[in-house]
Amino acid sequence: MPLKVIAFDADDTLWVNEPYFREAEDKFSTLLEDYLPHHSVTKELFKTELQNIPLYGYGIKGFILSMMETALRVSNNTVPHTVVEKAIQYGKDLLDKPIELLDGVEETLRHLKDRYRLVMATKGDLLDQERKLKRSGLESYFHHIEIMSDKQEADYRKLIRHLDISPEEFLMAGNSLKSDALPVLAIGGHAIHVPYHTTWEHEKVSSPVEHINFRQVENLKAILPHLLF
Repeated sequence: MPLKVIAFDADDTLWVNEPYFREAEDKFSTLLEDYLPHHSVTKELFKTELQNIPLYGYGIKGFILSMMETALRVSNNTVPHTVVEKAIQYGKDLLDKPIELLDGVEETLRHLKDRYRLVMATKGDLLDQERKLKRSGLESYFHHIEIMSDKQEADYRKLIRHLDISPEEFLMAGNSLKSDALPVLAIGGHAIHVPYHTTWEHEKVSSPVEHINFRQVENLKAILPHLLF
């Protein structure tokens, strides 16, 4: 691979993220069991989140607003203000979660930083992702930070133009086939999938990926044999 740039997703690729959202989602669904069964509240929240992505994008702020909207809808606007306050607090609590690096992350970045330009390319709330990056201690490894509103083909083309490289010189590594692999492969880049044990439903794909520029590894450290030669 004639690679010049390796980009890494952040949430659930570099550090733990989705389990914290699942924990908040579970608390919220329990909070509204007077109105709907737990699993039904979870489904309603997911439906609201999907509808709101074009409006709010990805991240904690959109999650909080979606919880508030779901609480009002499933209660037919009768939910007490204390429930809404708790939902808001569940979201704010996510901002204070510790940054827990996944196994082998810093070792992998350390091995690669002198051979490639490293980029963090993640989507989500700008302030939250900047805060997590600073707290992670990984900032110095990255040549460039790109916090994206979405990860579609056009978004990757824009990033690649900014980096002044061609798609075949770009590799994306991340835990989401939908966001980190498929759009990159579609524009002629390379992708390595690093699965995580918990994946948001919106990021799941039903069909396996088969592409000459695609690899799947069991953890981030396992990408090194593919890149150090």
